[in-house]
Amino acid sequence: MSRPEVVDSVAALRAQVSDWRRDGLRVAMVPTMGALHEGHLSLIRIAREKAERCVVSIFVNPAQFAPSEDLDKYPRQLARDLDLLATVKADLAFTPTVGAMYPAGFATRISVGGPSAGLESDFRPTFFEGVATVVAKLFLQATPDCAVFGEKDYQQLCVVRQLCRDLDLPVEIIGAPTIRDAHGLAMSSRNAYLDEAELAVARQLNAILRRAAAALAAGTHQDDATGEAGRALIAAGFQKIDYVEARESLTLAPWRRDHAGRVLAAAWLGKTRLIDNVEVPTV
Repeated sequence: MSRPEVVDSVAALRAQVSDWRRDGLRVAMVPTMGALHEGHLSLIRIAREKAERCVVSIFVNPAQFAPSEDLDKYPRQLARDLDLLATVKADLAFTPTVGAMYPAGFATRISVGGPSAGLESDFRPTFFEGVATVVAKLFLQATPDCAVFGEKDYQQLCVVRQLCRDLDLPVEIIGAPTIRDAHGLAMSSRNAYLDEAELAVARQLNAILRRAAAALAAGTHQDDATGEAGRALIAAGFQKIDYVEARESLTLAPWRRDHAGRVLAAAWLGKTRLIDNVEVPTV
């Protein structure tokens, strides 16, 4: 297995994509911040099914980290990432520097309303502005036909879809199912921060959210279902709950019983913040 070609400039990226376009090939993109795991690889496999060529970006985006967050500690392991990309036959790795993405004098930010309201934005108010700005740049740089994002970051997926609709970006956004370990824990680069005792607690998050979703489907009032989930998370060993909420699946507006729904949560174990979400079963 050979590693993908690696480029770190927009000019080189565009040149390669232009060559593929001349050959009539469809191009998919998977934006990542590196520290790849099976969840990322599942996105790339889907991208390979949807297009003849796949670009994977690896860029730890400082614009989506608040000053108090873990930008400096975020795992960076490019050699390992490239080895993993070889196993799923990614064609090109785009690895720009911060200076290339945000050169001196950079002064533009993109703000997306709608699905960005509440949830993550209540605790990370600049996060989605950073996400929307970097995703828009990546799409303009790579001009993919489609891009694959995981449902684990469900609010982010909704924000990116809104971004493309509102700005008429000609990119099909494909949502991919959350990949979990054998105990149900959603795969995340931040799981590497957890020790064994914390992992045992973290693996209860998904089960508690599923119980809340089942209670909602059975007719329990959403405040009761989400309140009980929050108490269960604290009882399981989480130190702090940022939110447990039921939202509409398409818009992330507050959930109404006659609409498809999601239960979304963010909770802390020590210094590690975990997010997850589950679908409310239909009855």
